[in-house]
Amino acid sequence: MRRHLLEPVGSESVEGVVRRLGAVLAMDGALAELAVRVRRTRSQPGEVAQALADGRIIKAFAFRGSMHYLSPEDGGAYLALRSASRQWELPSWQEYYQLTPTDWPVFREAVREALSDGPLTIAELGAAVTRRARYRHLRPVFDDGAGTLIKPLCWQGDMSFGPPREGKHTFQRLDLNPRWTGIPDLDDAGRHAVEAYFGTYGPATPDHLQHWLGNGLSAGRKRVQTWFSDLGDRLAQVDVEGEGCYVLREHLDELMATPPTNVVRLLPGHDQWVMGPGTKDVHVTPSSRRDPVTRKANLVIAGGVVRGTWATKGDEVVVTWLDEGRTPRKALEEEVRRLGSIQGRPLQLRLEG
Repeated sequence: MRRHLLEPVGSESVEGVVRRLGAVLAMDGALAELAVRVRRTRSQPGEVAQALADGRIIKAFAFRGSMHYLSPEDGGAYLALRSASRQWELPSWQEYYQLTPTDWPVFREAVREALSDGPLTIAELGAAVTRRARYRHLRPVFDDGAGTLIKPLCWQGDMSFGPPREGKHTFQRLDLNPRWTGIPDLDDAGRHAVEAYFGTYGPATPDHLQHWLGNGLSAGRKRVQTWFSDLGDRLAQVDVEGEGCYVLREHLDELMATPPTNVVRLLPGHDQWVMGPGTKDVHVTPSSRRDPVTRKANLVIAGGVVRGTWATKGDEVVVTWLDEGRTPRKALEEEVRRLGSIQGRPLQLRLEG
């Protein structure tokens, strides 16, 4: 909870929260903003969008093929892992897009050149790129949104999402962001990503790591295992209910000195608290509560465990308590008041279940 800036609630900047979590799912802007704001003692609406506009965070296709906010300092490591599978070289891709592996360097250059004067919508980017005779065959692809084609351009660091314009996504050159540190060497990126994961999500098992980097980024099981082994003495093993888990050695003393907590927190759906270890981790998401969690229900956690869901209806926060234990009404009321202060309106608790 402390490493997640949830107990105590942190004082990090927007970019500090994003960097600590590694990635914040950005498919739903309101949920992404709430995921950041619940981890900050002071916040204002619109700060995540402003951080994106300022280049203090970036937005790109990353984990599980979805849009995520990343830090420009660390984001290149995750994109390097996502690029490792070289999906654009699959025969099916070559046949559909009529782009061979040797075509991609020049294609990427054409995209960067089109974006040199500022962010473009997909339609504008498609119009600029397909003016070149060699890419005219891609015009129907861009007309349909180019959803899959543009992902490798993000993974390879050519572009990222820019500020939206009139409700439409825009894309901008990533190398024009002065905070962007580029795509690192794959093995360096892998070791960095493994270290970052245990720094935030530890104590964790190698299976947790495979879920995050292997399944989430298609980095490859053997690669992930090698990067894990490379850390060696940087990791310390601890026992969690009979299971061997790992934390960064530099965090071991702090972990052992941290007292248990029953603090209640209201988190958005698909928050990194559950997405980081995965919804199959019964220590965080008991099996009986996995279904609503996978369906993006907003989460009530107490003591770090999913114990209910919540939704706003008018000026009420309706909490469905799913745990067999005593309902911590006072703690829920305090957290509902905190949610109200974040949303800028008074909210009342209504219990169900």
